[in-house]
Amino acid sequence: MRGFVAAITIALGACALLEPGAERSGMLEAIVADAMSAARAPSAEQKAALSGAQDAFTREPSAVNRLRLATLLAALAAPLRDDARAAELLEPMADATAPGFGRFAAFLYAQIVERQRLARELERVARERERTDKDRDKREEALRQQLEALRAIERGILEREERLRGKQK
Repeated sequence: MRGFVAAITIALGACALLEPGAERSGMLEAIVADAMSAARAPSAEQKAALSGAQDAFTREPSAVNRLRLATLLAALAAPLRDDARAAELLEPMADATAPGFGRFAAFLYAQIVERQRLARELERVARERERTDKDRDKREEALRQQLEALRAIERGILEREERLRGKQK
């Protein structure tokens, strides 16, 4: 029975080796796992992971190293995140019809593009709000000046009435 189990295990292992894309699927799994653990790690470990991925990509600009670096650039927190560079790295390999790396790259590229679009929209709304606040402040200042002018007119009228009453007495 043990021999049978060992034979099936070997056969399944051989099938995995013969299955097209099995190795890339494992690499993709490792890339995602690395990115997830780096995203949860302290800042120093995040910097080290990013530096290691950049060095690996510089030494060998393969699809695996490109995807690893782009995934880290997209997944890490704000000071280390670089959506523009991640999108630049992903764009040539993003192909939603290609299984494995191509599909994942297309998915990640779409997420980055959407995040960039939302950031631009947020900036636009913030600028619009700032402009609206400035306009409101100008209107409030104009109304304050008008109110002060009306109060000055009222004081002038009251002073004139007091003088007229004083002359009539």
